[in-house]
Amino acid sequence: MDRATVVGLTVTIALLVWVMVAGAGLAIHAFWQTTSLALVVGGALLSTVVAFPEARLRTIWGVLKNAVYVRTRPPEESIVTLVALAEIARREGLLALDRPVQGLRDEFLRRAMQMAIDGYEPATIRAMMQAELESTDLRHSRGRGMLEAMGRSAPVFGMIGTLIGLVAMFGHMDEPSRIGAGMAVAMLTTLYGLIVAHVFCWPLARRLGYRSSEELIGKTIVLEGVLAIQAGDHPRILAQRLRAYLPAEQWGGLMSRPAAGGPASETDPEASRPGAREPAATGEARRPMMNAA
Repeated sequence: MDRATVVGLTVTIALLVWVMVAGAGLAIHAFWQTTSLALVVGGALLSTVVAFPEARLRTIWGVLKNAVYVRTRPPEESIVTLVALAEIARREGLLALDRPVQGLRDEFLRRAMQMAIDGYEPATIRAMMQAELESTDLRHSRGRGMLEAMGRSAPVFGMIGTLIGLVAMFGHMDEPSRIGAGMAVAMLTTLYGLIVAHVFCWPLARRLGYRSSEELIGKTIVLEGVLAIQAGDHPRILAQRLRAYLPAEQWGGLMSRPAAGGPASETDPEASRPGAREPAATGEARRPMMNAA
């Protein structure tokens, strides 16, 4: 679960309730109007279903869940895994990655790496994985568009409710006892529309946009890393290339030798033995010096 999203929504709602209590005291029930809330929420949902033919209440609920729950891997974790795989490929060859790749949790990385092991051309791997990236982006845009449509519709239905309340109020000016009910509907529907739009829909839509870009960056890192491993790039060069996709403040989270530990230990049986990598790494470092001599 995304703590920032949950905490932000909770604190915002608590702030609204605090202001309502401060303004109305014990009469806070005056801010509750079932018909007004039904008009705003129901109107926003139904207009979204009309605008998006594939949208259903279950679909919209799934989009809301995706905005709250974290489903993306940190990009730096993918870099650590890729560099670990590059070290195995450099020592033992690309075919040695067949067994470690089967244990990867990242499905996108597993498929791309398996194609590289099977001998697919780099252009073919890039084309197939790029098509999946575009499909993911379109799917995310559709889900984000549903929330944005609800964010646009909620204030409109709030204004419609306001006009309905004003008509009801002016139509009974000779009955003072009914003026208050009409005024309540007029004011509360606008309030509900603004709350639904600017507390829930628009912030969650922006959160989905951020998460979508984060996932696409992570998959782009995976694609470039797999192609670099297939081309035989040195692990250190690979790490330098891939960390360029990350903000500078995240570079500190990457170790100078990312393969030492990290997620690679789950896929490489040799990584679990203490010091298993050091002799190979030391040998690689000494060979160029001996040749130079």
